[in-house]
Amino acid sequence: MRPFDDLVTEHGAAVLRVCRAVVGPGDAEDAWSDTFLSALRAYPDLPADANVEAWLVTIAHRRALDIGRARSRRPVPTATLPERADTRADPAARDPDLWAALQRLPDKQRHAVAYHHIAGLPFAEIAVILGNSPDAARRAAADGIKTLRKHWKKDESA
Repeated sequence: MRPFDDLVTEHGAAVLRVCRAVVGPGDAEDAWSDTFLSALRAYPDLPADANVEAWLVTIAHRRALDIGRARSRRPVPTATLPERADTRADPAARDPDLWAALQRLPDKQRHAVAYHHIAGLPFAEIAVILGNSPDAARRAAADGIKTLRKHWKKDESA
C-alpha cells in the first residue's frame, strides 16, 4: 500500500478544487482538512483495487456538505457586509463572474459540473457520489453547463 503522504500530494489539489466548488473558497480548506483526516482513518481498510481519486472525492463531497450545513446554521450579522474570502490559487479569482454563475446552479448541477469538469471524474463515479444514475449525472452536468453559459452571457453583457 502506498504511503498516505503520496495520496495527499497526488490528489490534494483536485480535492481542494472540488471542496471549493461545493462550499466556496471560505470553507474549502476546512473541508479539505476534514477529507484527509477521514481518509487517513479509513485508508488502512481501503481495498487495493479501489479508485483512490473517486474515493477521496466521495469523502470530500460528504465533508463539504457537512461544513455547508454547519455554515448555514451559523448566525450572520446583517448590519455589516461579509469580508471577501481568501482566493489563493482559486480560479474564481481569475473569473469572478463565472464563480457567481456556478454558485447560482442547483446543488446537483453544481456538484455534477464540479466533479466532472473540475475533478475529471466519469459519470458512473459521479452517479455513486450523488446517489443517482450515470445518465442523471450526465444530464445534471449538461444542464449545469447550459445554465452556466446562459448566466455567464448575462453577466458579460451587464
